[in-house]
Amino acid sequence: MIKMIAIIDYGMGNIHSVKKALEKFGAQAVVADNARTLLDADKAILPGVGAFDDAIRSMDKNGMTKAMLDFVKSGRPFLGICLGMQILFEKSQEASSTKGLGLLKGKVIRFPKKKGFKVPQMGWNQLDIANNDCPLLKGVNDKSYVYFCHSYYPVPAEKRVSAATTSYAAKFTSVAWLDNVYGVQFHPEKSQDTGLRMIENFINLC
Repeated sequence: MIKMIAIIDYGMGNIHSVKKALEKFGAQAVVADNARTLLDADKAILPGVGAFDDAIRSMDKNGMTKAMLDFVKSGRPFLGICLGMQILFEKSQEASSTKGLGLLKGKVIRFPKKKGFKVPQMGWNQLDIANNDCPLLKGVNDKSYVYFCHSYYPVPAEKRVSAATTSYAAKFTSVAWLDNVYGVQFHPEKSQDTGLRMIENFINLC
């Protein structure tokens, strides 16, 4: 039975590239801009480009915030990409008045000012794998390169959530995992073979 993967559309995500990457492996993907479409899916991806505040407000307007919480509560696999990963956490320095989904405990902070490091981080950087048991990282080699574009990064309250880290102006969690919730701070859909392997791994999750 082919399972349906919902790509959550709140007006700020890199929808087309993610959908194309899923379809490369024969996955059936649907763009979900309403709660019913999301809740009918077997898995879900929350992509993201833009500001934390704007994203949360947009999702609150169309009922997607509650739908995502209900979806994760049901035990189905859920993946946040870039801003979508940050939204999984409780709060962000970028947000003046909104909170995240709180699916993962912790906060999101801005890169510190450090000589030789431009913010945002844009380009390729390495993964230091901390948990080889993470299903998303199956077949991914330590020190593999992936593509980043971000100024903020998550700081999990629990060390076990950090499945991989990356060092830039600071060492930060670049892959998060807790039960059926996954997050990647980079863009797997733009990360060539390594990123595509992670997308395939997500497709194959039970």
